[in-house]
Amino acid sequence: MAKKGEARENITFVCSECKSENYRKQKNKRNTTERLKLRKYCSKCNKTTEHVEKK
Repeated sequence: MAKKGEARENITFVCSECKSENYRKQKNKRNTTERLKLRKYCSKCNKTTEHVEKK
């Protein structure tokens, strides 16, 4: 039997405009296989941009 939390991994989000790594989050790799895209605030761009999951 698998341990609790074994499928979850830490992922990093990268700003699509300036390519800076701003946010970290956990995601379940079994349930969500595609890469996440979120609209978040980027402090370097000073605006809300799309952040994509880093490889």
